[in-house]
Amino acid sequence: MEYNDLFARTELLIGSEAMAAVASKRVILFGVGGVGSWCAEGLIRSGIMHLTLVDSDRVAVANVNRQMPATTRTVGELKVEVLKRRLEEINPQAVISAIPEIYSAASADSFHLAQYDYIIDAIDSLSHKMHLLLTASQMDATLFSSMGAALKMDPQQIRVAEFRKVRGCRLAAALRQRMRKGGEMPHRPFLCVYSEELLENRGSKALPQADEQGSFHKAQTNGTMVQVTAVFGFTLSGLVIQDIVRNA
Repeated sequence: MEYNDLFARTELLIGSEAMAAVASKRVILFGVGGVGSWCAEGLIRSGIMHLTLVDSDRVAVANVNRQMPATTRTVGELKVEVLKRRLEEINPQAVISAIPEIYSAASADSFHLAQYDYIIDAIDSLSHKMHLLLTASQMDATLFSSMGAALKMDPQQIRVAEFRKVRGCRLAAALRQRMRKGGEMPHRPFLCVYSEELLENRGSKALPQADEQGSFHKAQTNGTMVQVTAVFGFTLSGLVIQDIVRNA
């Protein structure tokens, strides 16, 4: 199938010049869990042709309730590999790179961020996330980030704001506090997807059977639902496409 056939309805809405601009952009996405996996799908279904996926985790049983790559058949597989297969079924012409690694201060240079037009952060780890935001904000690429999507049920409360203006989000507050303590704030503004909704876990706190065996230790595992994580992810992808169309 031709590119123009796959995305005819998109081109009808945004025009051929913007469609060509979408196809030309290079995007790197860090984290393909509950938020990032849906962001990746939104990008590819919108016509992005060059996408790099970064995540070292494998699919766990407890991912099935909210993560696009997670089914009972994919448990144990690398998330980036499962996601790459699905995205290539959507658009076989897309150039999708799957990197099963952790972004960290030690590995940052290996990702060559300067070669991308868009950098998307959907990382959970506070320290890794902070380093990525500080590093990416120095690049020419446009940066978008997801704040905390756990302990929320209402997708209608999801919002977009500049990082410094995000309110009611514990993750954003913790990031800003650490950044101020370290004496370095982002070098330029960037938009974040967030929600002020904050619920409490009502179920058991001891869920060894739902241990997600992630790439870093979580101080606490919080409840999360797909109607929120997916909207976070699709909103991120929407920010990318809107920015491309606006500047085409």
